[in-house]
Amino acid sequence: MPVKPKTSNTPDSGGSHRNPQEVHQVSQWEVFKNRKRILRNPLPFHQEKFGEYGNTFIVHIGPGKRIVFTREPETVRNILQKNHRNYRKSELQTRDLAKYIGHGILTSEGDFWRKHRKMIQPAFHKEQLQGLLDLMYLAIREELSGLPEDQIIDIFPKMSDLAFQVVAQTLFRAGDFREDMNRLQEITEDNQRMLIREMRQPYLKWWFQMSGRIGHHLGLSQEARDILDNLIEDRVQSEKRRGDLLDMLLDARYDDGSPMPRRQLIDELIILFTAGHETTANALSFAIFLIASHPEVQQRLYEEVREVDFEGDKLHALRNLGYAQQCIEEAMRLFPPVYVIDRVSVNPETLQGHTFPGGTTWLLSIYELHRSPDLWDNPEAFIPERFQPDLKKKYSGFYFPFGAGPRMCIGNVFAMNEMMLTIGWLVQNYRITTPADVLEINPLISLKPGKVPLRLERRGSGLLP
Repeated sequence: MPVKPKTSNTPDSGGSHRNPQEVHQVSQWEVFKNRKRILRNPLPFHQEKFGEYGNTFIVHIGPGKRIVFTREPETVRNILQKNHRNYRKSELQTRDLAKYIGHGILTSEGDFWRKHRKMIQPAFHKEQLQGLLDLMYLAIREELSGLPEDQIIDIFPKMSDLAFQVVAQTLFRAGDFREDMNRLQEITEDNQRMLIREMRQPYLKWWFQMSGRIGHHLGLSQEARDILDNLIEDRVQSEKRRGDLLDMLLDARYDDGSPMPRRQLIDELIILFTAGHETTANALSFAIFLIASHPEVQQRLYEEVREVDFEGDKLHALRNLGYAQQCIEEAMRLFPPVYVIDRVSVNPETLQGHTFPGGTTWLLSIYELHRSPDLWDNPEAFIPERFQPDLKKKYSGFYFPFGAGPRMCIGNVFAMNEMMLTIGWLVQNYRITTPADVLEINPLISLKPGKVPLRLERRGSGLLP
C-alpha cells in the first residue's frame, strides 16, 4: 500500500469519535470479489470499509463465520484493558503460531500465561534493563559501522540483522556464537514465511501437510530448539554469570521456588528472538525512512544528538534523546508493528449498544485507530511534535503501539531504548536521504516495509573515524 507521508508541523488539537448506530455487514460475496487484493494487502480494503461504515463493521468470511472489525477506541480499551478477562487470543496464535515457536507468553492463555508473565516480567524492569544498555549499544554500533556509504541501499535487511544481534547479545552476552545466531535467524524468518502461507492460503493446508512442507518447518523449529538448548547447557555447565537476560531467566522462580523447566525456557527464548527482533526491525525501518523523507525533522534531530556521548553513560545519553523518542512514537503511530490485534470473546457482552455473543471474533485495527480522522488532526502526516511531553498524555486512550492492558508487550522499554540509540547514532554520524516518495508496506504477522531505499552520507562530526 503506497503511503506518501508529508509533514505539517502543527500539533494535534485532539478530536472526537462517533459510535455507529448500526453495525454494518460486509457479505461473503464482497470478500470473495476482493479476494485477490485482500490476499496481496488487506489494509486498503479495511480502510475503505471503515470510511464507508464507520468505526465498527462485521465481515462474513464463510457459513456461520464472521469477524467484527473495529477502530472504536472505547471498544478497543474494553477488550484489551477493562474487561480483558472476557477475551482470549485466537487459535492463529495459540495453535498455528505456537506449533513453530512454542507455548511462551506470546502464545499462551489463562493461568499458564499469568504464571509465566509474572515470572519473566522482572527481567524487563527498567532497573534490570539499564545493566544491558552497554551490550545493546555495542551490538548496534557493530552492525551500523559497516553500512555502505554514498550509495542507495535497502535499510530493512540491515535493521533486521541489527535487531536480531541486539537480542542475541543481550541474551547471551559475549561469546563465539555468531554462526548459531545466523542460523537461528534464518529458521525464524523461514518459518514465519510458512505460517503466512498457511494463513493466506488455508484451502491449501491439506497440501502443505501431504507434501511434507509443514513437517519440514517443524523440523526447522526443532533445530532452533537444539541450538538454544546447547547454549543454555553451556551456560549451566560453565557456572559463570554474565549479567545478561539468560542469567535473569535462569534465576527466575515460580511461587514454590522451582526454576523454569528447560523446555519452557527454550519456548520463551524463541519468542524473544521472534517477536523481539521482528517488530523492532520493522519500526526502525519505517522511522528512518520518515526521518529521511523530512529534512526539517532530521535537522532538528541532528541538533539534539550532535553532542550526545554514546560512548559514555548510555542512560544519560537516552535522557538526552527526547526528540528521537518523539520521532519513533510518531512513526509507530503511522506504522504500528502490531497493526491488528485479534481476540475471541468468552461470554456475551454489550458494546456500542449491541450485544455480541460469546465466541465472537474481534479484529482490533490499531493501524486504523492510529489514523482515524476523528481522533487525529492531519492523521496521514508525520508530525513528531504530537508527542512532546505536554501533549502526548491526551493520546493515551487511543495510541497502542505496544498493545495495552496486562498483555502489553513485555519488551516495550527494551525496544524503545534500542530504537533511540540506533536512530540517535545514525543521525549523529550520517545525513540520510531517500529517492523514494512512497513506501510499500507488507502486512504479514507484523507490519513490514517493502524495500526501504536510503543513501547515507557521512557527517564530519560523528563517531566514525
